[in-house]
Amino acid sequence: MADAHARTPLRSFEVNHRSVLAIAWPMTLAYMSTPILGLVDTAVVGQLDSAALLGGLAVGAILFDIVFTTFNFLRASTTGLVAQAHGAGDIAEQRAIFYRSGIVSAVGGILVLATAPLLLWLGLHFMDVTAAVESAVRDYFSIRIIAAPLTLMNYSILGLYLGLGRAQTGLILQILLNGINIVLSIWLGLYLGWGLEGVAWATVVAEAVTVLVGLLLTGKIWTSPTPLATRLKNKAAWLKMFGLNRDIMIRSFLLLFAFAFFTAQGARYGEVTLAANAVLMNFFMVSGFFLDGFATAAETLVGRAVGARYRPAFNRSVRLTLFWGFVLAGIATVVFFLAGPLLIDTLTVNEPVRAEARVYLPWAALTALAGVVAFQMDGVYIGATWSRDMRNMMILSIGVYFLTWWIATPWLGNHGLWLALEVFLGFRGITLYARLSTKAQSTFSEQS
Repeated sequence: MADAHARTPLRSFEVNHRSVLAIAWPMTLAYMSTPILGLVDTAVVGQLDSAALLGGLAVGAILFDIVFTTFNFLRASTTGLVAQAHGAGDIAEQRAIFYRSGIVSAVGGILVLATAPLLLWLGLHFMDVTAAVESAVRDYFSIRIIAAPLTLMNYSILGLYLGLGRAQTGLILQILLNGINIVLSIWLGLYLGWGLEGVAWATVVAEAVTVLVGLLLTGKIWTSPTPLATRLKNKAAWLKMFGLNRDIMIRSFLLLFAFAFFTAQGARYGEVTLAANAVLMNFFMVSGFFLDGFATAAETLVGRAVGARYRPAFNRSVRLTLFWGFVLAGIATVVFFLAGPLLIDTLTVNEPVRAEARVYLPWAALTALAGVVAFQMDGVYIGATWSRDMRNMMILSIGVYFLTWWIATPWLGNHGLWLALEVFLGFRGITLYARLSTKAQSTFSEQS
């Protein structure tokens, strides 16, 4: 009986520019703090005037992107499922989803720690870097890996708040995480002279503090107790979460594999090109996290619409988040074209790296426009929990990416590598958008 009272279906609700911006802007600011952290880390190491250390940071960051972003399904699935439970007015299920996600994050973190030596060996073998870069990567990896369980728990905590549409709390947590990281990176890396190791220790401390604060805040979300024992034993709910997590994990792994492949191929052109690509990929990361604010708005509002079984809110959420995504992608492209040379000079003092980065700057500036549809469709598909289609379109897009690389790089070199990346981003967005109408019709017909 108590569980029944916990359900208050929302059904109809309005989606407008204000409701989109209320979620998107706080999360845009939150996500922007992550690439700013990347820029600060790059600038800290760049002041050491060593292409090997800068390359080591780039390779190390890619390895952790592969490890942790592969587990980003914890954040994504928690957001989508909590948003749908919120749309259905099911308070008990919201709590159960968070508990399930927390259990998975704890187990996943332990597994990452146990397999860390193997992960490092595989990453270095795949990257095929110089001895100097390999030494830097080992130093960085051995410290930062300590934060693995903490990082995954932060994914679950953030997913909960985004699913509930509490973007302000998500902003606070992300700023806390990256703000501590930035301050400590500068202090430990430069002022105390710890270099790359200081940057790694800054991440460990920041993750620990954010988990503690996040868990303390979750105790204030639900003001009245709801029954959880039956929910947590629900085999169907666990299977649904595992299926969703599996598909998103495959999608995320392939996405990061594409970026790792990009870095590995850049390394084959030498340390200077590797470092230049690393500097420019920070521009792409800034664009990506900039657009992720509106993708997150799509996750929350689409998930709520699906849970409430209200098609008009779904349609409006897709249209408005796409509109704002294109606006911001256009702004980002113009800014990087105009300010790119200055940003490059800020990120590294190495003159050969600066010159090389300027050559490929136009490619980096265009990544926002090439990827905007893919970013927004990711948000829509996560909110609707259409994970299988998202996974399948990623597999298809990876094939097109490799084909473009195989054809273009013998003729264009590193330019061909950047071209393949742009084609990959654009093709993924097109294929996901092409499936949108059919998936929506099927989902809302089943719910009628």
